[in-house]
Amino acid sequence: MAQLNSTLLLPSEDATARFAAALGRRLGPGDTLLLEGGIGAGKTHLARALIQSRLPVPEDVPSPTFTLVQTYDAGAVELWHADLYRLTDPSELEELGLTEAFEEAICLIEWPDRLGSLRPASALTLRLDLGAKDTERRLHMSGSARWSFLNDMALT
Repeated sequence: MAQLNSTLLLPSEDATARFAAALGRRLGPGDTLLLEGGIGAGKTHLARALIQSRLPVPEDVPSPTFTLVQTYDAGAVELWHADLYRLTDPSELEELGLTEAFEEAICLIEWPDRLGSLRPASALTLRLDLGAKDTERRLHMSGSARWSFLNDMALT
């Protein structure tokens, strides 16, 4: 099975939310999404939509910019949303409990470059770039063969 290396055009915020919900249905314990892109690229929007799609009861999904990590009970699995922008060293991840969460929870990680060598090898990397229109995003997806089902959604 081939590795994933594809691009998908998301023409609107609704399209981004639909993609996030569809992906969210396929995630289970130990799955990690690394969300890359500049400020305002849509990382948090994608994460919020995915989290909302997994919650049994809707709730507020704040950005974890200041708390660093937010956790959610998503039924049979815990969902972790982390924003590592303010971290200065990968050793700080131990204090957050992220290394254990990588094995047991679904993890959504914004600013994954801060992970250093702790970046999970099996993670799916989603890089969002601004598109030609204000609400349009180009989503670059890469990961191991485990994620190749996403090729069906890709426009390469």
